[in-house]
Formats: sequence, C-alpha cells, structure tokens
Amino acid sequence: MLFVEPIRNFYGRFERPISSLSLITGFIFDALTLKRLDTLWENIWILGHLVIVAVFIALIHIQENEVGDEANPSKKHFWYVNILQFFFGGILSTYLVFYFRSADIFATWPFIALLALAFWANESLKRHYIRLSFQISLFFLSIYSFMIFLVPILLHQIGPWVFLLSGLLSLVLIVFFLKILFYFIRDRFTESRRMILLLVSSIFILVNLLYFTDLIPPIPLSLKDAGVYHRIEKTQEGNYLVAYENQGWSKYFEMYPDFHEVAGKPIYIFSAIFSPKNLNITILHEWQKYDVVNKKWLTERTISLPVVGGRDGGFRTYSLRSNLEAGKWRVNIKTEQGQNIGHVRFNIVPVIAEPELANMVK
Repeated sequence: MLFVEPIRNFYGRFERPISSLSLITGFIFDALTLKRLDTLWENIWILGHLVIVAVFIALIHIQENEVGDEANPSKKHFWYVNILQFFFGGILSTYLVFYFRSADIFATWPFIALLALAFWANESLKRHYIRLSFQISLFFLSIYSFMIFLVPILLHQIGPWVFLLSGLLSLVLIVFFLKILFYFIRDRFTESRRMILLLVSSIFILVNLLYFTDLIPPIPLSLKDAGVYHRIEKTQEGNYLVAYENQGWSKYFEMYPDFHEVAGKPIYIFSAIFSPKNLNITILHEWQKYDVVNKKWLTERTISLPVVGGRDGGFRTYSLRSNLEAGKWRVNIKTEQGQNIGHVRFNIVPVIAEPELANMVK
C-alpha cells in the first residue's frame, strides 16, 4: 500500500523516542482514567493486556526469525516485539498507578521500585525480548501483581493466607502457560528452562519477602485522604466539617508541620480509606511519639476503627486524643495485619490561645 512503507520506515527510524513518548502518555492516561480496582472495566483492561502479552510471547518464539529481525521494520518479528513491549508497558503503568496510590511511598518504596524497574526494563532492554527467560519473568511479575489485588476483591478478604493464595494461583497460571509454550517450542524452551526456573523462583521469593516485611502496599486498600485537625464535626448531610491551620504551601515541604495545641483541647486524626465493595475491615490508628533521648518511636496508643467498603472517596473515620506532649508525632494508619496504609506526621507546639482556623468539608 502507498502509505504503509513510509510510515513503517519512519517508525523504524524514530522507534526509541516514539516508544518512550507512548509509555509516558500511557502512564498519564492510566493515572487519569483508572479509578477503582474493583470495577469490571479496570480488570478487563488488565486481563486483556495479559492475554495479548501471552499471545505475542508465543508468536515471537514459535515463528523462526533471523538475527537482526527485531530491528528490521520490514519483518514481522520487529512488530511482534514492539507490540509486546507496548502492552507490557500498559500493564506495568497500570500497576504503578494502582500500587503508588495504595500506601505511603516512604513505607512501601521497595515494591514500587521493583515495578518501576520492570517498567524501565520494558523500555530500555528491548533486545532482551528475544530472550525467552526475560519475557517469562516479566510476564510472571505481571500476573503476580494482578493476582495480589484481584484475589482479595473476589474473596472480600485480606491477610497473609489470601496473599499466599494469590502467589499460588500466579504459579499455576505461569506453569500452565509454560506447558502450552513447551508444546510448540520444545527445543528452545529446554535451553532456557533453568534460567526461567531461577528467575520465576527469585521473583516469587522476593515478592513474598517484601510482603512479610511490610514493603508491599496493602492492595486493594488505598488511602484517599488523611490529616490532623483541631475539630471534626459531622454535618446533617453526612459529611465532615474539619477545622485546620491554613499554613499555605509551606506545609507540603515540611515532614512534620507544626500543630499548635491548646491544653485540654483534642487533636483529631482523619482518614478516608478506600476498600472495594463488600470488603469491610478494621484499621488501626497507631499514635506514636518520637523519643529524642533514645532516638526511636514509642507507641502511646492504638485505636481500632471500622471501614466499610464501596465508597469512591474512601470510608471516612477519625480518632482523637488530648493533652499530648510537645514534639514530633506520627499516626500510622495500618491494617490489623500490620501493613502500613499511610502516615500523618506533625510537630506539637503548645500555645495558650487557639490559632486562626479555616474550615473544610470532607
């Protein structure tokens, strides 16, 4: 066709910047459009990507190709590899969006970093796509990340045994796929078998290690809002009217913004936790004071609060305490299993008169 050849040549020439731009725009698109983990559309979106990835992994290795085909726009292999890369990028960008939203980045950065590394590898190590072991390891990580939030949504439960079940199902699915692949590419698969086993086992062990050391976000929960306030009142409309110190943009650049406490008046910690429909849980507000002498955090009190699943903006609740000591404080918002959902940090400064307050409806 008249226009096919120029377009194909143009893409072959500018493949790297086009690929980078598509991944960046895809990530932004996902961040703006993917809202809830428990909706049918989001899960069909991810499942469709996984199916396409599986098909193109098979096509790349079932069909014979020559050295250099992955860089030649006139060959099918070139387009198979690029399509595979594109849909891997779509999956990983979706996971980055969902997992990044789900907890305090300071608490769960290792797992976020693992997904980001996979995202970078998908873009930068394209020629490794001709290596079966690299494709399978990235595919297994994609399946595992999907199962981690899909299984709790289906079972309406979270906890260690649900996470272990997610891992077991991931292994079953990757073994099923490998058996199908083995049927078509027996010789090539045999050559890569040891490396595939090593990589899949390493990913499985690493992800479990991150989970049981509280370094994986408590998917499918996510912290929609949290803060420290001087007053919280429930309105007739069912919303919450909060009173806070308006410190402007400066508060976003301080790890422990000042909270001016008047003796005898309570300090409120507000949190809005999103949980999928029918996944009702209990969260903890763990109030901790920093001991400057021993340089460690001391838990002063832990308060249990119910969360009912299904609300878009998260289920709103709060805890309160009075007459706290001056100094650095943090309230860890956690699951009953001890997984961190987020933190509220502040520095208590005693004052005689209440500071000027602003109001906001949540």
